[in-house]
Amino acid sequence: MNLWKEFQTMTDRDCSSGGKPFLIVSCFAHRWVFGWIGCHWHGWSGFFFGCGSLITITFISLDRYLKICHLQYGFRVQRRHAFMCLSFAWLYAAFWATIPLSGWGKYVPEPFGTSCTLNWWLAQASVNGQVFILSILFFCLVLPTAIIVFSYVKIIGKVKLSGKEVAHFDTRIQEHNLLEIKLTKVAMLICAGFLIAWIPYAVVSIWSAFGTSDSVPIKVSLVPTLFAKSASMYNPIIYQLIDCRCAYARICGCFRFSPPKASHRKSRAISETRGASHLEVIETKLEN
Repeated sequence: MNLWKEFQTMTDRDCSSGGKPFLIVSCFAHRWVFGWIGCHWHGWSGFFFGCGSLITITFISLDRYLKICHLQYGFRVQRRHAFMCLSFAWLYAAFWATIPLSGWGKYVPEPFGTSCTLNWWLAQASVNGQVFILSILFFCLVLPTAIIVFSYVKIIGKVKLSGKEVAHFDTRIQEHNLLEIKLTKVAMLICAGFLIAWIPYAVVSIWSAFGTSDSVPIKVSLVPTLFAKSASMYNPIIYQLIDCRCAYARICGCFRFSPPKASHRKSRAISETRGASHLEVIETKLEN
């Protein structure tokens, strides 16, 4: 799980440093100032890191699904398998991000003119444009999102059913199960933050692609775009909140009074009883 988090953090960092400076400078200039080459780079980097993040959290959800729902396979997932999945995720993202540069689709400035994105309006121009937009939507949004939703729905059902079964296992298995559930909650927060940030942008993009040319007002299209571009800041906030919560729990645990367990109380009572009987025997011998 730590490897997934490290790569996701690197993605957020690279996305912020690779594309956000172009957006900030253009916002101050009230127009796109970096030309077509800068537009291609900005559009490519935004698509590459956005798609790469989505495929990465898709593999995270599958990892959690195997660890919770199919333990016989989950225990076989090693670090090298995670590296293979991450390599595939970024090759997948690079493939789809590079297609518009090869002639099938293209990157253009957005309607408000301070950032670049895919030319969603190609769907209105030709059948080839419609095929391009539908392919992007299915392979880079619908399919990963469906896998994520399927994984966590199965996990929630499994956790509800297996709660009583785990209670019969020894303490070590129970602690391992609790750890996996906590890691799954972290992964669910990461996935939810990403999808909440990007789904409005996807809806507006689909609306622009298959609606009329002026179906989406410029001011309306600006808000989902800024919301989506802020997705890279959610993961650090989630990690920080979880770290603060864990630190608070450790501090409270240090000062919490834990009553003696039943076994200790029982052994203490037995020792006191034996001690009392021993004293009675000594007193009887002294009287005699």
